[in-house]
Amino acid sequence: MNFRIDDEVIVITGADKGHRGKIIKIDRDANKVIVEGAAKVWKHVRQSQKNPQGGRLNKEMPISASNVLIVDPSDGKPSRIGLRYLPDGSKERYAKRSGASLGQIAPAKASRASK
Repeated sequence: MNFRIDDEVIVITGADKGHRGKIIKIDRDANKVIVEGAAKVWKHVRQSQKNPQGGRLNKEMPISASNVLIVDPSDGKPSRIGLRYLPDGSKERYAKRSGASLGQIAPAKASRASK
């Protein structure tokens, strides 16, 4: 999974299909992400010292990472994420739709530099 926190994504299936939002949290073990404003549920909480009011809280639930695609920075449409090495040997993420860079993820390595 090549998502990062604060990536803007689009939900492609399910009840929130078409929703755009930022990734708040990533669970790599369960292959799930929490998207801001998507998959909202009501959680009923009992009164306690931590929550003296009690009642219902509105919160986001995790979505499978396969159900979201990153927003292409060049045209704002959904795109898959690819990885590539740059000529200096550094590794970056890119949008497969347009080839636009999504940021560097590894520093330059002499063994990966083009000759």
